Amino acid sequence: MSDYVNVAEIFGEDVFNDSVMQQRLPKKTYKELKKTIEEGKELSLEVADVIAHEMKEWAIEKGATHYTHWFQPLTGVTAEKHDSFITAPMPNGKVLMSFSGKELIKGEPDASSFPSGGLRATFEARGYTAWDCTSPAFVRHDAAGAILCIPTAFCSYKGEALDQKTPLLRSMEAINQQALRLLRLFGNTTSKKVTPSVGPEQEYFLVDAEKFLQRKDLIYTGRTLFGAMPPKGQELDDHYFGTIRQRIAGFMKDVNEQLWKLGVSAKTQHNEVAPAQHELAPIYAEANIAVDHNQLIMQTLKRVACQHGMKCLLHEKPFAGVNGSGKHNNWSLTSDDGINLLEPGKTPHENMQFLLVLSCILKAVDEHADLLRESAADPGNDHRLGANEAPPAIISIFLGEQLEDVVEQLISTGTATTSKKGGKLETGVKTLPDLAKDATDRNRTSPFAFTGNKFEFRMVGSRDSIAGPNVVLNTIVAEAFKEACDKLEAAEDFDLALHDIIKTNCAEHQRIIFNGNGYSDEWVAEAERRGLPNIKSMVEAIPALVTDKAVNMFEEFGVFTRAELESRVEVKYEAYAKAINIEAKAMIDIARKQIIPAVIKYATSLAASITAIKAAGLDEVEVQTELLKETNALLKETKDALAALEKVEDEAVSMEEGEAQARFYHFSVTPAMEALRAPVDKLEMIVDKEMWPMPSYGDLLFEV
Repeated sequence: MSDYVNVAEIFGEDVFNDSVMQQRLPKKTYKELKKTIEEGKELSLEVADVIAHEMKEWAIEKGATHYTHWFQPLTGVTAEKHDSFITAPMPNGKVLMSFSGKELIKGEPDASSFPSGGLRATFEARGYTAWDCTSPAFVRHDAAGAILCIPTAFCSYKGEALDQKTPLLRSMEAINQQALRLLRLFGNTTSKKVTPSVGPEQEYFLVDAEKFLQRKDLIYTGRTLFGAMPPKGQELDDHYFGTIRQRIAGFMKDVNEQLWKLGVSAKTQHNEVAPAQHELAPIYAEANIAVDHNQLIMQTLKRVACQHGMKCLLHEKPFAGVNGSGKHNNWSLTSDDGINLLEPGKTPHENMQFLLVLSCILKAVDEHADLLRESAADPGNDHRLGANEAPPAIISIFLGEQLEDVVEQLISTGTATTSKKGGKLETGVKTLPDLAKDATDRNRTSPFAFTGNKFEFRMVGSRDSIAGPNVVLNTIVAEAFKEACDKLEAAEDFDLALHDIIKTNCAEHQRIIFNGNGYSDEWVAEAERRGLPNIKSMVEAIPALVTDKAVNMFEEFGVFTRAELESRVEVKYEAYAKAINIEAKAMIDIARKQIIPAVIKYATSLAASITAIKAAGLDEVEVQTELLKETNALLKETKDALAALEKVEDEAVSMEEGEAQARFYHFSVTPAMEALRAPVDKLEMIVDKEMWPMPSYGDLLFEV
């Protein structure tokens, strides 16, 4: 078949990966680069020049004409500036193609033009991008041609982190140091590095591009600000894991091929619960590479969707009444020689190293639940958390029956003597084999669930970078490891101290464990009784970044300075206010220019119909009259709600940027937006479809 693709042949073909480097770099240069990657050794300019030359030659062979330092500022998306390889023309009119080690290692984008939260003034423009050699360079093919993309960190002239990557790399180093201390205490002298591994599951919606372009709300905000539910939603559960439609399958095929060429191990694809919703998941990668790959996944989904006459929606809640989209962040810790620190083994109660790691994670998540919640805070996630198939805004840990039983034994007696077994699941059908049954079920209502040999942080929003949540996870666990290692290294009786730490951690932080239904009202009441925070919105979550507890921890491990944290608080408040401001203005624009005129047109037509019926001497106008009354009443409600929204929106805009403005947008503007939507959605169910000014939910969700 002409469409046949050999994945093994194309995988990573556009990546300057280890095999390419081994093939193209001199042995000495390759060894120096590997030292830099594995041990953090500084790369000399001489070595960088050799690497840059070979990288340029390889990229040109791939068709590249330009290179870019590809970085992740605090805008929520990636940034890039393209420079061609050409140098000044020679006397004969020809040009040379060059790329130096200096150009590879460092770039200088304008730091004042990106969000910095006050770290950089407008007149202080200098900033630097620095090559992250732990994440391979790649060539991206798109309408601009072929571009050599070099993953980089982005910092200010004074060295403050202005991006997502720098704190992530710092947090990875922090947990590496503390995890190695822990392994050494258990006699491991061979492991040289411990790395957080991450596998993010990416959910998204696909809608027809032509219909998308008829919805100003989708164009401006990424979500529908108005929209009545169609007769059918997701209640039949027939879309989840259903047969993938051919148009979508063709899109997925192209996405996979483009990602495979970029070295992204796209593994799983399926229909999600909501109509028009889908999921893509890669195989695990080191956290730093996983973050870069997820950015590539999101960009590829959007670009390929356009090529197929569709639009990809990454907003957490593009449609009310059906599932929102998340990005489940599967996190584990793995050594360079293959040891998974979260692998419980067949007898978890006897695996003391695992029990210490588990108890430290319980402690970390309980003590820093507010930080974890903040790491998943986003204007779109405010609509999703606690809704359909999404975890609640309350942080809790699901351990499952087996581990919860082990923890209870440790708390009650100080030792655990047994572990529940999985057994077999009898199918009752002779032609089917009995299935090996896991020792515990799964809980998809839990925001932080243990799933065999990893934790799944389910709160992260679908369009967010996964860098933030992993920075927090890495750092809070590093802190818990450090506290345990400090005690164990000073202990006279190691075994006794080990048992005491595990028991104390489990007993003091048992409140964070919850295996029940996280969606239930009973859990909200129970969580309050336990003293667990229930942080319902982004603006209420942001202050967690600058508590003394958080600042002290981040500064101790060199992940953030107080100034960097304060700057991020400012950036987040401004981002929230701007997002809601755009939504409010879009609602006002759509209501004034599209909806109200359409309703007036419909009401006028209906009134004319009533007049015509009466003129004909007929009296059967009761239904039409009632319909006109209902329409006019809803129209008045719409106009009143619109006026109220305009008033609070004007008030919000006049406020000084910062926390007060963000809180006003959340507590005053957002309710006014909901009040405007309510009558409009009712009107959509009354007004003639031909007169309604935009595609309906049914058009968007079921006609892809």
